[in-house]
Order: sequence, then structure tokens, then C-alpha cells
Amino acid sequence: MIDTVQETLATAPLLERSPEVVMWHTPFYDIKDLKYLPPLHHDFKKLQLPITSPLGPPRLPSVEIGLDWGPVPSLADLKQFVNGNPSKSKEDWTSIKETIAEKMLLNDQIDQAEPPNTLIGGMESLKSRGSNRINLNHEQTQRKRLQKSVFVTSNGNLVGGGTNAVLNALAAYLRYLEGTGRDDWQEVHEKLRNAESRDGASFGILFGSALFLGIISRRRVYHEAIKYEKERNAGFLSPFGYSAATIAAAADAVCTMEWYWLMALKSQISDEGPFSIRIWRWNGYLIQYTVVGHEGPAVLLVHGFGAFFEHYRDNIHPVADSGKRVWAITLLGFGKSEKPNVFYSELMWAELLRDFIIQVVGEPVHLVGNSIGGYFISIVAGLWPALAKSVILINSAGNVIPEYSSVPSSKERRTSGAAWLGARLLLPFLRLRLPSIVKNCYPAKMARADDWLLNEMLRSSYDPGVLVVLESIFSFNLSIPLNYLLKGFNEKVLFIQGVKDPISDSESKLAMLREHFAGIAIKELSAGHCPHDELPEEVNYIICDWIATIESKLLLV
Repeated sequence: MIDTVQETLATAPLLERSPEVVMWHTPFYDIKDLKYLPPLHHDFKKLQLPITSPLGPPRLPSVEIGLDWGPVPSLADLKQFVNGNPSKSKEDWTSIKETIAEKMLLNDQIDQAEPPNTLIGGMESLKSRGSNRINLNHEQTQRKRLQKSVFVTSNGNLVGGGTNAVLNALAAYLRYLEGTGRDDWQEVHEKLRNAESRDGASFGILFGSALFLGIISRRRVYHEAIKYEKERNAGFLSPFGYSAATIAAAADAVCTMEWYWLMALKSQISDEGPFSIRIWRWNGYLIQYTVVGHEGPAVLLVHGFGAFFEHYRDNIHPVADSGKRVWAITLLGFGKSEKPNVFYSELMWAELLRDFIIQVVGEPVHLVGNSIGGYFISIVAGLWPALAKSVILINSAGNVIPEYSSVPSSKERRTSGAAWLGARLLLPFLRLRLPSIVKNCYPAKMARADDWLLNEMLRSSYDPGVLVVLESIFSFNLSIPLNYLLKGFNEKVLFIQGVKDPISDSESKLAMLREHFAGIAIKELSAGHCPHDELPEEVNYIICDWIATIESKLLLV
């Protein structure tokens, strides 16, 4: 971009000489060359890089020459450009992105429960009651909110406004333990308590949007947190941690964000590996993905728990070479994608995939998912069928339940003490036993569980935030069966099963699929839990043949 600016300025007829371009560079860590960024987070911490102090904006000299900027486009010109933009999502997808998976499942439960002759009245009554509750809650919230509240959203949990207002809210957040008589600080403290679903989670919920928009910088947050920590400790910093949970939450959050930002920047300049890495921001978080191919139907590959998009290392290019456009994504919390302090659930990951299809792919896709990734794409296809052309499940998680007709009542899920403890006991065990666990999933070709795969999985297990992701294992809800989620995809579901899968009983699962899942196609392979990586040639042929068949049927419709 800078090169383009310099080339343009050099040819500007009104300038006597090309102006000097000075880069304003104020990094969080003063790293000279990202190529030498250690891949392991604990190796990075050993460097003990100093964090630069925040700076004020530079003062730019005034421009004394007149420039002809050309005509300003009219509103009609802008509308014409937007409507003609080929990357614009379909208009009917706007409402899809705004839906919440949990509410859709609840509505589906109500649809199933209401008798046919009272369904319309029942739904109208429910909407009325819900609307009344929402209006009442909104009025109560509005009465509680201050006239000049720093919380800028209707539900009042995002800090916004100008920099000074956000810094004032940050001061209130950091000083939570002190208490206060100030109304504006009391409001921040109340929101903090409501958002603290786990230790430190409230900081990202309250201040994540302000950081993402650049109202305040990560560097400024760290500076304010450390300044207050020194105030509490007579000018000293303890080597044993921070003296207040809010200080730890703020400092750790911005340092973690910076780590993933550096990882993302490094991936952009690195020429290692067979795939070009792209970065997508979802709700402010950094997601890595790749895309290969320039024409043909769109295919989205989704990995399983603990993996990343490169787990499809020998599927992406072959499938694309057969005339497809292939996207492969590393989900939030895995691989080199960000691992924020949020509550992870199967519905959250499904909404992420939904938004990726709408914002990045921009058209319906053939969904491919392995293990728990298969369950995620089943939710996407079940709740938002307009986004999926077909579904390919590879040793998918999820059950088959005959005559299943209702969704269980949804309860608010929070991290339990058992999940917190379980994750901290499970992580060292997984690191120690990782080679044997992974190799056990490759019974047909154990050599495919090679050092590269093991090292990548081990590396990501040391990323900050991985324990929070691991806690989700203890709170997954896979009670909604595959045959219920995909009941509207008759003749459009392919199940690829490695019959030597050590994780599930392949024989009984396939028997249930054949008996109680109408219209499903099944392919059995002599492989383990990851047939796509263990026997890539066979799986690639099956996927390409399946997509070609589905596409030919779609042409006839």
C-alpha cells in the first residue's frame, strides 16, 4: 500500500518533489523482525520483551498547496456501487446472520409442542409475552442507566464513546475492589459482576469492542493496569502475579491479544507451508483460513477438536484441482486462531461458521466436517439450510435417535468448577500422551500421524487461552441427533465412516444410520477416526464424486 502511495505522489503534477513518507510505528512489543517470533508462547515469554509506552498522535505539518480531489460521488452513485458489488451477500442472508442459534432451537421446541390447531395463536401469545418482557426489561434497564452512560449498546454491556470516557470506565474497572460512591463507576462495577462468567471474562465483554475499534489501544490498557498496580504496591511489581483480579484480567487480555496479532502478522509474511494464510475477524477475534481454486462449486472444510485447517493438508489442493473452490478454516480456539476468554459451545462454533459462509464465501457451500466439526456443520445446515448445498460427515460426532421430535429445554450454561478442574488435569495428560492418542486414531496408516502433525497439535496446546477451550469438553451438548438436525436434507447427506475408529462404535452407528436416517448415503473405509488424512486419495475421490452428483441434480431443479 505504501509503495502505491509513493508511486502516485511521484507522478502528481502539482508537487515539486515527492514527499517523504514516514511510518508511524509504535508497537506493543518492539520486535525487529517477525520471522524470528518463537512459535511457542512460553518461549516468547522467556524473551521478556519490554512493552513500549503509549504515545500521543503525531502532529502533522499543514499542507499549503491546493489539490483537486475530483468530483464527490452522489448518493445515487454510492448506491449503484454497493448494489453492483459482487461480494455483497444476498439480501435474504442479512436476517440469517442476525439469528441466534439457541433461540432458533427454542422456537423449534415450541413449534413441536404446540398442537396444530393452536400453533398460530400459541406463537402469537408467546411473541406477545416475550415482547412485553423485553419492553419491561428495556424500560427497567433504561431507568437504571445513567444519562451519560459509557455503555453504548441497547443491552448495555459494551463500553464505548470517546477515548476519555473509555479510559474513565477502565479506571473504574481496575479499581473494582476499592468501591466507589460515583454513579458512573458503580455502573461499571455492576456490569462487571454480571459479565464475570469466569475469571477475567468481563474485561473482553466490556472493553473488547473499544479495543477492536481503536478507541483505546492495547498498549494504553496495559499502561493503565501497570500504573495502578504500582500504586497499590508502593511503586513495585510483584514477580508472583498481580494484586487484583481486574488488573490481571486487563493486562493478560491485551498481552494475549498482542500474541495472536503477532502470530497473524507472521503468517502473512511467511512463505512456509503449501497454503497462503488469510485472516478473518469474527466479533473482533482473529481467525485463520485458506482458500484454493478459482471456479466451480464452493466447499468448506471444518476440522475436529484439537485440530486446525491444515489437518486437510492433502485434501484442499486435490479437491480444488477437480474444479472446486475450497475454503478451510481454523475455528476460534484452535490451531493459530485466537483463543479468547469466552464461553465455547457447539452453538457458538456453528454461528461462527454461518457468519464465515455469509461474510467470506458469499454463497451456499458443500459442508465437510470431521469429528465434532461434523456436528457443527450439521447444526449450520439444520438451522440455516439456505447456506448448505450438501453435508459430508467424516466420522462425525453426534447420535441417531429414532423418532426424535423435540429439542430439550435450553438452560444457561456456565463454566462449572468441575470443568475448570477437569481441564487443568486433562491438559498435561494430553500433552504427555499425545503421540499415542493420535497414532491410535490412524490404525490403517500410522505413519500419517507424523511429527509435523504432532508438533502442531502440541504447539497450540501451549497457546494462552487453551485451558478455556478445553473446558468446553465438559459442557458440550450433543443431545440433538443428526437425523433431527438434517431431516430437511434428504438425499443430500453423505456419511464417510472409518470403520476402525477407536473413538466410536462404527458398526452400531452405521446400523442406526441405515435404519433411522432416511436418504443418507454411506461410504465405509478401512480407516480410523480421520479418514480424510489417513486415506486422503480415497476420501478426495468420494468427496469430488459426491459434489459432482449433487451439482448435476441441482441443475435439473
